[in-house]
Amino acid sequence: MSGGFDPLVPRELDRPTVVPLDEDVTGGETAARLDDAKIFAAPADPADLDRWRAQLAAWRAGAIERHGAPTRYDQPEAAWSADCFTVAQVWLWDELFFDFTEQRFTPERFLADAQQRFGGLDGVVLWHAYPVIGIDDRNQWDFYDVPGLPDAAAALHESGVRVFVDYNPWDTGTRRSGEDVDELAEVIRRLGADGVFLDTLKNADPGFVAALDRARPGIGLEGESKLATDRIADHSLSWAQWFADTTPPGVLRAHLFERRHMQHHIRRWHRDHSDELVSSWLNGVGVMVWEVVFGAWVGWNERDAATLRRMLPVQRRLHRWLVEGEWTPLAVCDPSGLSGSSFVLDGVTLTTLANTSDADLEFRPSGSGRWIALHDGSSSAVVVPARGVAAVLEIAEGAAEPEGLEVLRAELAAVSHDRDASFPHLRARRLAPPVWSGPTADDAVRDHLSAGAVRLEPGKRVVTVRYRQRETGMYDGAPYVDEWKPLPPRLHDQRTLERVVELSGALLVGAAEVSAAEYAEFLSAIGEEADAASPDAPATGVTFARAREYAAWAGGRLPTEDEWQVAAADPAFIRRSPVVWNWTESEHSDGRSRFVMLKGGSDHVSEGSDWYFDGGVRHPEFSAKFLLPGLGVDASPSIGFRVCWEASA
Repeated sequence: MSGGFDPLVPRELDRPTVVPLDEDVTGGETAARLDDAKIFAAPADPADLDRWRAQLAAWRAGAIERHGAPTRYDQPEAAWSADCFTVAQVWLWDELFFDFTEQRFTPERFLADAQQRFGGLDGVVLWHAYPVIGIDDRNQWDFYDVPGLPDAAAALHESGVRVFVDYNPWDTGTRRSGEDVDELAEVIRRLGADGVFLDTLKNADPGFVAALDRARPGIGLEGESKLATDRIADHSLSWAQWFADTTPPGVLRAHLFERRHMQHHIRRWHRDHSDELVSSWLNGVGVMVWEVVFGAWVGWNERDAATLRRMLPVQRRLHRWLVEGEWTPLAVCDPSGLSGSSFVLDGVTLTTLANTSDADLEFRPSGSGRWIALHDGSSSAVVVPARGVAAVLEIAEGAAEPEGLEVLRAELAAVSHDRDASFPHLRARRLAPPVWSGPTADDAVRDHLSAGAVRLEPGKRVVTVRYRQRETGMYDGAPYVDEWKPLPPRLHDQRTLERVVELSGALLVGAAEVSAAEYAEFLSAIGEEADAASPDAPATGVTFARAREYAAWAGGRLPTEDEWQVAAADPAFIRRSPVVWNWTESEHSDGRSRFVMLKGGSDHVSEGSDWYFDGGVRHPEFSAKFLLPGLGVDASPSIGFRVCWEASA
């Protein structure tokens, strides 16, 4: 806690907005305040529910008078977003989405995992640049220029999954290649994207929207936070990120204004998503599944994943009820913790039920129609599990059953509630370099390369590691567990740790980075073209894999980050010009994210945003976590390397 800010407690602007029961909510300051709400708070007294609902209806009518009824949702090209319930954020190089061994995208593997655990996805955001952008002058569009990515996007489409691309408006300090809107439109066309995630933005300006709409009619634009009521008209989706709620759950303002407006609940650092799921379920909207937050694992527990599997078949097959039906928020509101919304259409009432308590509860229908329990139960009662959901249908006399009801019931019969709310930890482990099977340099070359190397004697040392706390975390674990919104000084602050390093044997660490001339000799030895225009400059533009291969060819390996740091204290340790980051033999993986620790800093600095990768020449104690891309994207003019050898006695 710093300066009165408690990161585990919602900020005032995150809290639900109280709806006055005895004021005019159709205009004036009161209406303006409600226009700015995230969630309309449920009334404290259930006896006030009818008046509360009447005020919500009055506010909506007044808001339509003030802002106009959105017409975009009537366009056939834009209708897709209304039932895009579950969207996942995926780093392009997530090890479920990309195979590092075969160096190819594997969207089919990512989708299969999501189908098994969550019940499938309706959309995927292809996250591409942050947090590695800024390592050099490449801009955000360069990071989408990846071989095989259009095919991966096409595979998602073939599976019925919508594709979103990511726009970083803060990327102003890298190379300029054209107007952002033109570059983004080209990416949309190249990948056939359906939507755009507006990173850090609530909404785009109208001219920007119009230009993107020309690239893809009906483009779905989704901002990161609360969307202004007057922009619901041209933004068909929005995040419900860091939206605190009441118990019982309240009503999402943007979705109430336009029922076809899709919102995705997301609290990225939380390990318990039951509150988001309950709000989504009762409001008839979606969720964002985000398990790898920029390299930090925040996986969903089994209970919440099972809840989503129970929700999605109902939302997908009965979405007409959710967007067209007569909606009664909190039609069920019991002090025990049982809440429900009803949606009436064509003589059929869908009631979505949620249990916010820690004990199973029963719901007993009381209407005159024929009742069908979609989840566990019978025509006389349905069990709503603790911190879980259920649904029932009431079919009025003479009304037809919803189309596909038997298929829906069969789908739901195969999904049971899971009570395991434990966090599924993934621990990062250091990966060994692959065995090099290519040629090796002769002794003369090795002697030349190791001449003047820094010698490290065996034994224990205490090293101090300094780093900037980014959303990537560092070695293991999410950095902001269960926090609402990390803010400075917690976000991007400087951190320090100490650890004991033990060298089992003597080592020789290259006194300088491998030069361009030395690297050219290696390329010639393996039959590739070599160009060393600046022979004494450090060899750069070298992938991590190729740097490892060079080290093996030279009879050694890359130094670990600790070995690099210990060697850097020796006066013989030098940096070539220009100064560049150094690859180290400190590659880690938790099964979803691969990262390599970089040392030394570089002359390059991308200015203008804290979201850029660390730049500038750094003290040897400084370490940077670099998420490893594939397909050559990791090669950078800002990264070089040096070699380490086992020393003879």
